[in-house]
Amino acid sequence: MSSCTRFVLITLVIFQCLSLLCLAQDFDFFYFVQSWPGSYCDTGRSCCYPRAGKPSADFKIHGLWPNYNDATYPSNCDSSNPFDLTQISDLVSSMQRNWPSLACPGSDSTKFWAHEWNKHGTCAESVLNQHGYFETSLNLKSQANILQALETAGINPDGSYYSLDKIKSAIEGGVGYSPGITCNVDDSGNRQLYEVYLCVDSSASGFINCPIFPSGQCGSSVEFPKF
Repeated sequence: MSSCTRFVLITLVIFQCLSLLCLAQDFDFFYFVQSWPGSYCDTGRSCCYPRAGKPSADFKIHGLWPNYNDATYPSNCDSSNPFDLTQISDLVSSMQRNWPSLACPGSDSTKFWAHEWNKHGTCAESVLNQHGYFETSLNLKSQANILQALETAGINPDGSYYSLDKIKSAIEGGVGYSPGITCNVDDSGNRQLYEVYLCVDSSASGFINCPIFPSGQCGSSVEFPKF
């Protein structure tokens, strides 16, 4: 074997090893995030319904995000494996119900799903392929019925204000784990219940207690707007 050929083979082996290292699990846990559509729409940016029509009045999936315990996160980890709708064709109808895009202009939500996979999903390839990433997210939503937990505690999306502590307690009572809550601000300056963060272990097998919570920007009392 010539020295040139040997060099090429060694280079290829090194490249393959580096590629495997890049795809190795490199995060501590997942955030599983659900959004309240009424709060998304009740801001200056407004919203547009998907082509399938107005979504049901329920929390919707925003994403499943690999995170580190120091509050940072990896992103856009593998450009060689972009979103491919054909890999999740059996999940599309469920995703349209549970993971719709409200961004304007209205769409079929595939751009939103592509963004979530390309930015976040590719950083979890050692655990979940594309189909597994979206299927796991749908399964997690079925396990964490946020709206039901709130309504059981008398917290309803009727434009009323509720104690943030009571909101957290209601979700913890219904789901079994304490949530992180983030709020938005409407045109009148009112802080609204917007997103609920639950944490999932790094193998995506189930919910865990959160190592760290996001900065919520909520007051002690927040509005739960209609949708």
